[in-house]
Amino acid sequence: MTERTALVTGASRGLGAAMAEELALRGWHVVAVARTVGGLEDLDDRVKRAALPGAGALTLAPMDVTADDAMRHLCRSVYDRWGGLRLWVHAAVHAAPLAPAGSLDQKDWEKSIATNIRATGILIPLVEPLLRAQDGTALFFDDPMAGKPFFGAYGATKAAQIALAQSWQAETARHGPRVVIATPQGMPTATRARFHPGEDRRKLADVPSEAARILDSL
Repeated sequence: MTERTALVTGASRGLGAAMAEELALRGWHVVAVARTVGGLEDLDDRVKRAALPGAGALTLAPMDVTADDAMRHLCRSVYDRWGGLRLWVHAAVHAAPLAPAGSLDQKDWEKSIATNIRATGILIPLVEPLLRAQDGTALFFDDPMAGKPFFGAYGATKAAQIALAQSWQAETARHGPRVVIATPQGMPTATRARFHPGEDRRKLADVPSEAARILDSL
């Protein structure tokens, strides 16, 4: 097995898209998962335009990480095609609008739980055997907003996701797979723009450069 295969969940925009693009340009075969078909197609176009010697390829998987059967089918397909994974980058997240805890929108609250917590808890058991098969690594992204004013839905569910990843990290420390939790620098993504409107984005880290930095740290 010579092809390095990565699964990137949440690959249509922001850091997830930048990670998928950087991996593909470094010669990986990337299974890019996201709900937004247009975002995945834009990602594919950027990789093809780069046309770098030795570049890898993309398999676009327009799926919702909260759809359990779709995720099971995807992971089975990855096993059948590649026998496992070298890397899982979990960037899928629902960023609920800022709101006081006493005025949470119930649909946003439920979607935050479904995407940020429940889907992660479903995916870890599905992906773990794929990573074990190739001595792989799982990568999560922390965003320490828990407990800050108006970040109730996003902060609480993101913190719960990272707590789950930390437990998995401790459990697999000796026998793998390796679990890495990175804390990216502030970047001018759509998610950050929702939380910090009017911010001077020139002071933020470049998204592709941040993706490259995190990959280099692995």
